[in-house]
Amino acid sequence: MLNSLDQALTNTRTHLLSLRNAAGHWEGELSSSALSTATAIVALNEVDAAEYREWIEAGVRWLIENQNADGGWGDTTISKSNLSTTLLCWSALSVCGEMKRAGHAAMQIPRPGGRSYAGALAGAATGTHALAGAATWIRGQVGSLEADEIAKTVIGRYGKDKTFSVPILMLCTIGGTMGEGAWKRVLPLPFELAALPRAWFGAVGMPVVSYALPALIAIGYARFKKAPPAWWNPLGWLRGALWKRIRPMLKALQPSSGGYLEATPLTSFVTMALAAAGDKEHPCIPGAVEFLKRSMRADGSWPIDTNLATWGTTLACKALGSAEVPVRQWLQNQQYQEVHPFTNAAPGGWAWTDLPGGVPDADDTAGALIGLKIQEEAGSRVAAEAGLQWLLDLQNRDGGMPTFCRGWGTLPFDRSSPELTAHALLAWGLWEKEMPEAMRDRLKKATEMALGYLRKTQRKDGSWIPLWFGNEHTSDEENPLYGTAQVVAYLSGDKALAMQADRLIRSGCAYLEAAQKMDGSWGGDGDAPASIEETAVAVHALLLQGGRTRASALRGIEWLIAATQNGTHFPSAPIGLYFARLWYHEKLYPVIWSLQAFRSAKAVLSSVDEAGTTTSLS
Repeated sequence: MLNSLDQALTNTRTHLLSLRNAAGHWEGELSSSALSTATAIVALNEVDAAEYREWIEAGVRWLIENQNADGGWGDTTISKSNLSTTLLCWSALSVCGEMKRAGHAAMQIPRPGGRSYAGALAGAATGTHALAGAATWIRGQVGSLEADEIAKTVIGRYGKDKTFSVPILMLCTIGGTMGEGAWKRVLPLPFELAALPRAWFGAVGMPVVSYALPALIAIGYARFKKAPPAWWNPLGWLRGALWKRIRPMLKALQPSSGGYLEATPLTSFVTMALAAAGDKEHPCIPGAVEFLKRSMRADGSWPIDTNLATWGTTLACKALGSAEVPVRQWLQNQQYQEVHPFTNAAPGGWAWTDLPGGVPDADDTAGALIGLKIQEEAGSRVAAEAGLQWLLDLQNRDGGMPTFCRGWGTLPFDRSSPELTAHALLAWGLWEKEMPEAMRDRLKKATEMALGYLRKTQRKDGSWIPLWFGNEHTSDEENPLYGTAQVVAYLSGDKALAMQADRLIRSGCAYLEAAQKMDGSWGGDGDAPASIEETAVAVHALLLQGGRTRASALRGIEWLIAATQNGTHFPSAPIGLYFARLWYHEKLYPVIWSLQAFRSAKAVLSSVDEAGTTTSLS
């Protein structure tokens, strides 16, 4: 069995190294998304249906071909149908399908680099069948196709967070699936708040999370134009007067790539909102359209984001555990040196991507700091000090770490999260000795606060709930297995930190062992189907504890070796969560986390126990 581990380790490492791009780092590959595809074709259709017909038809075809057997759509092609995505696809096909084009001749869609997409628009019967299937599925979930019931269900799903419920209702309105007076069912967004100083946003209680400011502006304006307040309402006068001041902000917030956050859904929602409001000449639309055209894949689909290059590269560095792939300079080049126009974030942080639409965040900043520590330290201390300072300034009053902005509120991505907090703790611990005395003092206080937050948020069974990962097969779509494994692993990654967090680590490990399946694997919880990703992160966390959890971890390694076919087979599972509970999978995740687990197992199995014998898998 030890030979099998060696083979799996070698194969997995070789495969991960082969996935680097020409520049020497990792870009990865995000799953194609029905939701992104639906939003993209509606945006293009609203701007100019004739000019962008070929892209629209390619997206229509992809949606029809990738509809689930039950009539709905999931966020990925291997995801269960869900209401949000199905409503968007149903509405997109309703407005973009134009079944009168049945039998359209084969078309050629130009692609970057001279590639082309060849295909034909699906026939009327196929399109009609897709719409009918979607309507049946939605009726089964909502109880009817009545617009008021659909709106009530969508709003209920997202609660007070309007970040996604309002864009969904807007797209359905544009798609003509919400009936008469549909714009009045789109909840108004106070776009006039964008005129306030950015520092006030946390105090005024924004109805959307920090990253969604362009959507707040564009969709709020579209709702205002299509269903304005009564003439006597002073709010209507205020909004009308402020629009000239707010309108240029959308261009100022737009990165040079044209894509807000490099994300197809956000860029599409902004574009279709402005077009629906009659502002097709807005200066941000040409760049947004070019981003959407450039982002379409050869099969006619769109991913949720262009890439997670910085995140994937830092994960790969941690999995390899050495500086054999020299990416230190590339990582340092990704550090933000100026105040970010999107969230007003100070210099010093890192985003998830190397592209201009990224926004600095806690998880990627911690990951980059750890990656720099694994790489050669020389030349990294100044960058590390700035990154540590950025994280310290981001820490919330409850001791935890939010994603983007300190103190914006209690909505997702702005409130504290356990795995982000533990990730920051590890980054602080690894670099603390290299820092000036004043910063060391501050790091110690911040560490005490962060550990206090983790004590308060650990559930009675020993688990933590993560923000950025979930599992659609659990009852509440949360992923306590992933959250707990990552918190335990981060807390165990530095000796001094591990001593301070010993009780947290022990109770977290107890949860992990209790959640293990009979065959040695793990899923999102004790009942969810197993995945390579979840098993790998659990195994790694347990192996970091030494002998006390070794038996459970090695059972997991046996399962992992078999599941990956000795490190040659890495099917992805949709456990990643993007904005507004949008599922994705990433082809790097199972490879990276398997390598990390195999390396940890190799270290354990190569050690000699107190009796002087080598530990074996059996």
